[in-house]
Amino acid sequence: MQRQKGVHLTMKEVEAVMRQAKAESSRNHCMFLMGYLHGLRAQELADLRLEDITSDGVLHVERRKGSMFTHQPLMKWKGNVLMDEVRALKVWLKDRDSDSTAMFTSSKTGGHLTREQVSRAFHACAERAGLPPEKRYVHILKHSVATHCCEQDMNIMDIKQLLGHSALSSTMVYSHTNDTRAVKAAMTALQSYSRTI
Repeated sequence: MQRQKGVHLTMKEVEAVMRQAKAESSRNHCMFLMGYLHGLRAQELADLRLEDITSDGVLHVERRKGSMFTHQPLMKWKGNVLMDEVRALKVWLKDRDSDSTAMFTSSKTGGHLTREQVSRAFHACAERAGLPPEKRYVHILKHSVATHCCEQDMNIMDIKQLLGHSALSSTMVYSHTNDTRAVKAAMTALQSYSRTI
């Protein structure tokens, strides 16, 4: 299936996927939540090791495709257990039954997951969560967090850092604007600035 440019999940769809994943498997819930909150690719999720999360709750990720190496705190989402990464990780590590050093392991072999297994797990979960076919690929989690952050006017450089992009141009594809929005933002910024002098 051809992926459409600009396709992302709504927040309701993100929560539907997380709800379905949580009902099926603490591994999938934790894995997909990390994928969304940190904008991780399927291969980056598959490559995660237990040692990539420090005792003080920092996730270290070697990004793919020429991107950066990031060190991001885990996110505690108060008031929404579906989106609380710290809690999801704690549950997964308690349920996890493997001697493997891989963070996310196969329920059949106990070994690390492959990129394809991560992708298949997301596709199946997204289908059961009722997402349309064009939204059943795991990379949509990265597109979605980027789009959601842009829609909330998060600083583009902070989004770049969150996603682990080495080039700002990779992040800019998520930034959509028009003249009305640009003028409104400029007026807000200039009026705020004028009050400081």
